Amino acid sequence: MTTTALRRWFVVHKWTSLICTLFLLVVCMTGLPMLFSEQIWDTFIDDDPPYEVLPPGTPSASLDAIVAKARALYPGQIVTGVSLDDDEPAVLISMAPSWEAVRDEEEHPEHHASHWIKFDARSAKVVKQSPPAEKPRGWAEIVLDTAMTLHMNLFAGLPGALFIGAMGVLFVASLVSGTVLYGRFMKRLPFGSVRRDRAARLTWLDLHNLLGAVTLVWALVVGFTGFVNELQTPLFGLWRITDVRQILKPYAALPVVSQEHLSSVQAAFDTAAKAAPGNVVTGLFFPGSEFGSPVHYLLWTHGASPLRGRLFTPVLVDARTGKLTGAYPMPWYLRFLEISRPLHFGDYGGMPLKVLWALLDLVVIAVLVNGVVLWAGKRKIATDTRLRAIGYELDDTPEAAPSPHAAGEAAR
Repeated sequence: MTTTALRRWFVVHKWTSLICTLFLLVVCMTGLPMLFSEQIWDTFIDDDPPYEVLPPGTPSASLDAIVAKARALYPGQIVTGVSLDDDEPAVLISMAPSWEAVRDEEEHPEHHASHWIKFDARSAKVVKQSPPAEKPRGWAEIVLDTAMTLHMNLFAGLPGALFIGAMGVLFVASLVSGTVLYGRFMKRLPFGSVRRDRAARLTWLDLHNLLGAVTLVWALVVGFTGFVNELQTPLFGLWRITDVRQILKPYAALPVVSQEHLSSVQAAFDTAAKAAPGNVVTGLFFPGSEFGSPVHYLLWTHGASPLRGRLFTPVLVDARTGKLTGAYPMPWYLRFLEISRPLHFGDYGGMPLKVLWALLDLVVIAVLVNGVVLWAGKRKIATDTRLRAIGYELDDTPEAAPSPHAAGEAAR
């Protein structure tokens, strides 16, 4: 490696690391509660009453009967969606005064037009209803919501999400450049060497490089998948204005079908299950939803295995006749996006994998903090001076190599 190349790698690593470090610290620290969001929710937030004890193998009630009960509870309102819980025998019915009220709520969330009713899927009894809008949130819910918003977009919407994605790209660049510099140094010493007989700062630098190398693969995966996840809004938007628009174009001008003249919801679920064999049907949007058609039920299905559970296939069923219109697998870029989610959050291997993700996250936080401290301690020293001080002979020859005791301080 020439001296010029070495300088360039050094500059790339220094500035990509420094620019993204503060935001990566925010992302890493907010990622910890998100890793255990289900456990936090179940322990501190979920106050649902226990389900009724029923004999094993009790069949589920008809979804039509559950929808009818919801309508009876709120006559004059519309049903906007039906969701099945993957882990509990629960059916969630979403309702609103009208589709106009739903659209108004999207622009003015404080209006609180929508609400939901949770039913026991087996007995069709009401388990819980959405709390009143004025009910204050508990501390655990505030922590989770704050952590999620900071992690995803820094409270800045789409611009914030794209900015965090850019920081993910810089993080990957810092990892690659750091690997090049550290690998150059490790040609002369056994892997993982930590020189304890030198200055304390050099020891900490060796630990910084070692921990960075140990977590390299995990950090690359999490950094890259984090960047991909931040593109979800523009990618879904692209899908909606291309494939979805073409699919729904023949029905776009039709009036929304009255909910008094809709075909069976249960039959729509059964039809979608047949249209996407091997998939689980998890939810349904009624005609009039902004995501669907004015005359169709839009049903969402996903794979049954932990990995395929992130691969969704939407199905359209004509709400007037109950006949299948079609099943439409997502394009490759959305399938890639969905597969990247479990790799980013470690939520496909149960609690052991979440704990491992959390430990690796803590190590990366330590590396980031240590890197800033190391940089701050020698920020006034010119690049060439620092490289020469640790043993690099900057004579612009093709093989300007470090001395055997040169710590990978070029990484800082």
